[in-house]
Amino acid sequence: MNDLQQSLALIARGADEIIKKEDLEARLKLGRPLRIKAGFDPTAPDLHIGHTVLLNKMRQFQDLGHQVIFLIGDFTGMIGDPTGKNATRKPLTREDVLANAETYAEQVYKVLDKEKTELRFNSEWFGKMGAADMIRLAAQHTVARMLERDDFAKRYKGEQPIAIHEFLYPLVQGYDSVALEADVELGGTDQKFNLLMGRGLQEHHGQAPQVVLTMPLLEGLDGVNKMSKSLGNYIGINEPAIDIVTKTMKIGDDLMWRWFELLSFEVSLDELARMKAEVAAGANPRDAKLRLARELAARFHDAATAEQAIAGWHAVVTGQGDTSLLPLSDIQAPAEGFRLAALLTAAGVTPSNSEANRKLKERAVRIDGEVVEDAARVFTAGFEGVLQVGKRNFARIRLI
Repeated sequence: MNDLQQSLALIARGADEIIKKEDLEARLKLGRPLRIKAGFDPTAPDLHIGHTVLLNKMRQFQDLGHQVIFLIGDFTGMIGDPTGKNATRKPLTREDVLANAETYAEQVYKVLDKEKTELRFNSEWFGKMGAADMIRLAAQHTVARMLERDDFAKRYKGEQPIAIHEFLYPLVQGYDSVALEADVELGGTDQKFNLLMGRGLQEHHGQAPQVVLTMPLLEGLDGVNKMSKSLGNYIGINEPAIDIVTKTMKIGDDLMWRWFELLSFEVSLDELARMKAEVAAGANPRDAKLRLARELAARFHDAATAEQAIAGWHAVVTGQGDTSLLPLSDIQAPAEGFRLAALLTAAGVTPSNSEANRKLKERAVRIDGEVVEDAARVFTAGFEGVLQVGKRNFARIRLI
């Protein structure tokens, strides 16, 4: 492939849809850096790897030499966007927005190249707008057009309230593209309506309409639902490396390939196809999964910490190696101590005491590599060891 084809292939990797791909190709042929915009409302201070799907695509654009604009919607965050939900999201206070925005900026540079990232806030232009300006912006679209947005249509049909200010949100997001003169805007599939709004407003203001690239919403650890903190099926980018490794190793084999496509920088699509063929021919998928776990742990920590986490995982799962490499968690013990089931639950290796007792009966519980079955055993302050349930759930703990 020539350079243009290679660029297009990298840009298209994992993408759900590229609207006006021919325009993207034409702009790439101009040889100038494109302005790539992605907006983030600072509604929560902590990111998980599902959020990085979009950040990864931005980093790929950076690596191709384009100008990436990380737009923090400090103004839009105070409007409140339903983002596909059938209810109005509570607007944030100015203090919430600024606190979350600061944390966002710190985290995104674990993926983006800080020196090549243009960090902007949309209050830069909306803070200067008056009421007349906002009314002129609102005049750009009809209520009927707004009701084409799926979540608005559902709420209207279900006779659920829709506040007038919610109609402003897509217009405000679209105007961001005008203010930034974006060539390309990135977003999740749930943002398509808003992304297309930017094209229309740019055209109205005499700009070439942006190319829209949507990325899929990453499935979480359960392989079914979108990664979400509320569902507990997520990996936080600030989690310890050992947690990133152990959680990644728990995902299903089919989900692993999707994660590779959307999250990996190190494995090309050609190499990914070879890995799939090898596994189909009988190779152990665990080796591929370890490669993914190592890459993610190294990205959000560093290579040495990732290797230590992999070594700790190996030590527990294979019974070979030094389990002292695992991070040590302190747990406050009650005066009377913990019975074994309660200890396993307190350490987070079983979800409940009843599940812990079931695993004890199945002889699936180990302490420091030895099978234990005595449910009446009591553990008091001073105990330290590696608790393990099955092959994948383990923790090194100390009672204090």
